[in-house]
Amino acid sequence: MDELGCAAIDKGTNQPNKFLDPKSSESKLPNYSNGLRDDFIQTRYLEAVLGYWGDPANNPVSSRYGAPMIDMSNAYVWAWDARPFPSFPNRRSLWSDGANYARGHWLNGRSGARTLASVVTEICHSAGVTHIDVSGLYGVVRGYAMHDVMNARQALQPLMLSYGFDAIERDGLLVFRMRNVLSPVGLDPDLLAISPDIDGTIEHRREAEAETSGRVRLRFVQSDANHDVVAEEAVLPDDATHAVSVNEMPLSLTRGEGRQTVERWLSESRVSRETARFALPPSMLHLGAGDVVKLPDRQDGMLYRIDRLEQAEMQLADLVRIEPGNYSPAEIADDVVAERPFTAPVPVLPVFLDLPLITGGEAPHAPYLAVSANPWPGNIAVYSAAQDENYALSEIIAGQAVIGFTETPLWRASPGVWDQSAPLRVNLIDGVLDTQPRSSLLNGANLAAIGDGTPSNWEVFQFAEADLQDVGVYNLSTHLRGQLGTDALMPDVWPAGSCFVLLDNRVYQTGLTRGERRLTKHYRIGPATRGNDDPSYVHLIETFEGNGLRPYRPVHLKRAGSGGEDSFTWIRRTRIDGDDWDGLDVPLAEETESYLIRVVVSGGVVREEVSQTPHWSYTPAMKAADGVVGPYEFRVAQVSATYGPGPFAALVVG
Repeated sequence: MDELGCAAIDKGTNQPNKFLDPKSSESKLPNYSNGLRDDFIQTRYLEAVLGYWGDPANNPVSSRYGAPMIDMSNAYVWAWDARPFPSFPNRRSLWSDGANYARGHWLNGRSGARTLASVVTEICHSAGVTHIDVSGLYGVVRGYAMHDVMNARQALQPLMLSYGFDAIERDGLLVFRMRNVLSPVGLDPDLLAISPDIDGTIEHRREAEAETSGRVRLRFVQSDANHDVVAEEAVLPDDATHAVSVNEMPLSLTRGEGRQTVERWLSESRVSRETARFALPPSMLHLGAGDVVKLPDRQDGMLYRIDRLEQAEMQLADLVRIEPGNYSPAEIADDVVAERPFTAPVPVLPVFLDLPLITGGEAPHAPYLAVSANPWPGNIAVYSAAQDENYALSEIIAGQAVIGFTETPLWRASPGVWDQSAPLRVNLIDGVLDTQPRSSLLNGANLAAIGDGTPSNWEVFQFAEADLQDVGVYNLSTHLRGQLGTDALMPDVWPAGSCFVLLDNRVYQTGLTRGERRLTKHYRIGPATRGNDDPSYVHLIETFEGNGLRPYRPVHLKRAGSGGEDSFTWIRRTRIDGDDWDGLDVPLAEETESYLIRVVVSGGVVREEVSQTPHWSYTPAMKAADGVVGPYEFRVAQVSATYGPGPFAALVVG
């Protein structure tokens, strides 16, 4: 025996080699099969075959060659498919035979299931109940969770409701029996007892229809899919009420099994409105709870199940009506599971941006982080540490930033005026860009950063027009350059290959503390679903200046010369509330007004002073002391007590 197997189909053991495949001429149901899916029969087949030939009495060791008659170590079960579950069978666009899986021979996704009998046995034994009989249980459990501490009854209740079985105690033995196993007992009306608690021999009752729900909903974990929590609902065709009976089961079921369950519940609740009650004499003690009987006063063959027995001088039995057809599984096709292709954990592209204040409401010392990837893996985790060890989770980033790289150079332009030079061509990793009217730009729209990818070297600019050229490729024109004081960082040209980041709400400010500014930190950034030691994580070592604290470069630097003395004047700028023109001057934004002045000759600083006012004079005596007899460069920068000097404005004299 080198191969064995059985399809997961009703009565599959009648002809284990038969299978369903519409494309095959050999497609055929096993003998007497109704064609419904049945994973349990596949399990029982394997237990029977492997158990039988695994018994030395049935498979003896040969005295000639010293091995069993059948070498079960080389007997292989058909079929364990190399295609990954649940991508197979759900990705029908990739594998066309996925529809054959439900009733096929495949073990993928089924080998981890447990028989219902084994699960019930484990629960009972854990509670110390060992005198049980589970031979009458039929079905497989694909997954069952017990989150809380509970007793055996509470643990068994969801299984009993879902699979439709009862627990019956008989002579000290706890018997578990499916409700579809019916052996009705006919009652002789002459053997029924007379009780003062019962009106007549048999008392019939019928609950009001308003007391029963016409709509049942079940929430469960979907099996053979991505383990999503789904819901199935059954509604009576004549039901006009909006009342819904909602149940949640910690079970893993297929969609078809969920529908069969709610339909059975709804049918049972409607039929069980009819109840009966009678008394039994001591001679009828062999009847007990769970037994199915035929009432002698009903000639229509309706069946009733004994749900409760009250032991007194006689037995008082409470019964509910049952319908055998409710326990026969209906043929319900499973929905095709939506394809969810596997997304490989590729490294992401993290970009730190140590930017000036944008709105004024940010933490001025904390940098921003933009992250993109193709494909996007979902939430991104940012871990940080002082050394490359003992990382702590710093941020969870949910949004994918719009990041790209330039394909054309961007040349220097005057800040504060509309730049109508050649468009900047940008190729995005992912995302889109929009054209905005110029008035929207004045309110902050289409704000972006261009730089070399290092944290501090970024120019902030805006663009009005974004023309789509190709997939993810845009031409950006009508610029406002050097925004937010970054005109001081504008080079002669940003070359092709420079980094582009759209500054919207998908660029997150990090939680860097003020005390961590200018300290080197290690970062590991990658998919949040994986550990920070995964190869998909990017390791960065960065130091941040806290450029939100950086003063702007002074403007309108002028020189006036008289008698060998050079007088310099300039106008300061502010990084906070500088757009309000109602005051006499813009806010200072620093603790004190202070400027660092440098005189530079041939690249070397010959004089450095601090001024508290926006003007300074370079006298002939100072020049003589400094040895300045020819051209020199005058530089001035506003000073922050926290940050230090900002960018220098420069003027060449001579």
